[in-house]
Amino acid sequence: MFQSFDSPASPDQGPPRLALLRARLAGLGLDGFLVPRADAHQGEYVAARDERLQWLTGFTGSAGFCVVLPGAAGVFIDGRYRTQVKAQLDLAAFTPVPWPEVKPGEWIRQNLSAGRLGFDPWLHTAEEIGKLERSLEGSGVTLSRCVENPVDLIWPDQPAAPLGRVFVQPEALAGEPHGQKRARLAGDLRAAGQRAAVITLPDSISWLLNIRGADVPKNPVVHGFAVLHDDGRADLFSDPAKFDAAVRDHLGPGVALHPPGEFAAALSRLAGPVRLDKGSAPLAVADLLRAAGIEVHWDEDPCKLPKARKNPAEIAATREAHLRDGAAMTEFLCWLDRTAPGGLTEIAVVQALEGFRRATNALHDISFDTICGAGPNGAIVHYRVTRETDRPLRAGELLLVDSGGQYVDGTTDITRTIPIGDPGNEARAAYTRVLQGLVAFSRARFPKGLAGRDLDALARFNLWVAGQDYDHGTGHGVGAFLSVHEGPQRISRLSDVPLEPGMILSNEPGYYREGEFGIRLENLIVVEEAPPLGDNRAQLAFGTLTWVPFDRRLIRADRLSPDERDWLDAYHAGVLERLATRVSGATLPWLRAACAPL
Repeated sequence: MFQSFDSPASPDQGPPRLALLRARLAGLGLDGFLVPRADAHQGEYVAARDERLQWLTGFTGSAGFCVVLPGAAGVFIDGRYRTQVKAQLDLAAFTPVPWPEVKPGEWIRQNLSAGRLGFDPWLHTAEEIGKLERSLEGSGVTLSRCVENPVDLIWPDQPAAPLGRVFVQPEALAGEPHGQKRARLAGDLRAAGQRAAVITLPDSISWLLNIRGADVPKNPVVHGFAVLHDDGRADLFSDPAKFDAAVRDHLGPGVALHPPGEFAAALSRLAGPVRLDKGSAPLAVADLLRAAGIEVHWDEDPCKLPKARKNPAEIAATREAHLRDGAAMTEFLCWLDRTAPGGLTEIAVVQALEGFRRATNALHDISFDTICGAGPNGAIVHYRVTRETDRPLRAGELLLVDSGGQYVDGTTDITRTIPIGDPGNEARAAYTRVLQGLVAFSRARFPKGLAGRDLDALARFNLWVAGQDYDHGTGHGVGAFLSVHEGPQRISRLSDVPLEPGMILSNEPGYYREGEFGIRLENLIVVEEAPPLGDNRAQLAFGTLTWVPFDRRLIRADRLSPDERDWLDAYHAGVLERLATRVSGATLPWLRAACAPL
């Protein structure tokens, strides 16, 4: 199994570890310390060695940070984790803080009148620290760089740095040789008057060099740092032990491989100006460049947008991955329909779903730990079942299953909510509103230049008119056999990045009632040029990538508009057309019934 059900957190260890950290900080002359969920590469997902936030507090979410002060320890979490965090912290020692509603600067001002607040400059970006410094101006609180991370100093069994094997992503799937990518991006550097760019994001480096790795669970990325020069050459700083002869041959003479320990010295020898991404490069990199007198140009990671704009080969491969995954999901849903409740628990469901994906003989890994929440556990947005929390499926409840697969030709992410027996009219009404949001987004046409924040409300309208909403974005970017969460594109009130053809996004509205149930529905979509219509203004639209039926038992067809019914009927007809020859004979009758017109 790719997924483990052991609990990685130890909430009972939080108070003694917090006491140890405070003692260490006092010895260093610090009055507090920032503990982010981040590593030196600033990717969203981190290796076991870098799970400092989880080790200290017990919180296992994929985003958040802790501000440790003498009299308070605030754990800042967004809307996805408001329920989860309360179950994972010792609330006598740690205080959950709703973020971004409460800004860290204002919370620090309320809890520390004056003093030195330490941070590790390898774990924070210049943008983060700049915002915090501005918010603390005049407060008596100053920020102080730490040469050594105090959490590492008190973590006796901290895991070693990962050494995942690196392998080549074939050009047929990548769609472009890495030499051509490097040359194209080097042209952008020259046009901007920049001599080099420092790249720190693991998925950017993996995309640029057409390599994949195993340094982070569920994400086939390579840990390292890279410098792209304005002549197209690249220096890669990553443990050479991870690279075999075949990968070295693939990199060729245009890419020089160096041990990570040589990175800092290499920075001091660069000719400027050097491009750094203020939102993703560790502040320590800027410090090293400035100390060497090298001019820094704050500019976007040169890989971000090219990586987000999938080329035709990547999109074609991703479509195939979704059809394979859709057939596995359909086999799973048919099995679940015939088996549940039948003594099943959440863990049994997760194991069965992984088994259906494994049966494709193409699964490289799952793309994240499957979220499988029965009844009230479904209301925990990023719930991860453990042996301690495993819950049976009970008649009259909803089951939320959010999962995905990593295949060499694509990354999938799909959510379906399934009734176990009859969950009642209120649950069906809420499910229908969520489904209407997904349909509205799928049908959208919009002018070029609009960003995710301009479209987010489309998925929420039917919930809003019922006085309901959800506390997460409507969609995130998705990589091509890379990270399941990929920037810079997303569908959120906070996103100002214009959507462009080739960008892959999730479309996942939801509704959650704490202590009762959760509903989320998710398809992946790709931004496309819209076909001509009306006065032929330049518009974009979304193409569907995910083909798996929605549960008809939860749809209030009488509440759908004719256009919504037509879209759903056409979608289900498309599911049947694409999957009929891919599912087993035993599942085909179930699929036909699931895809029948409303």
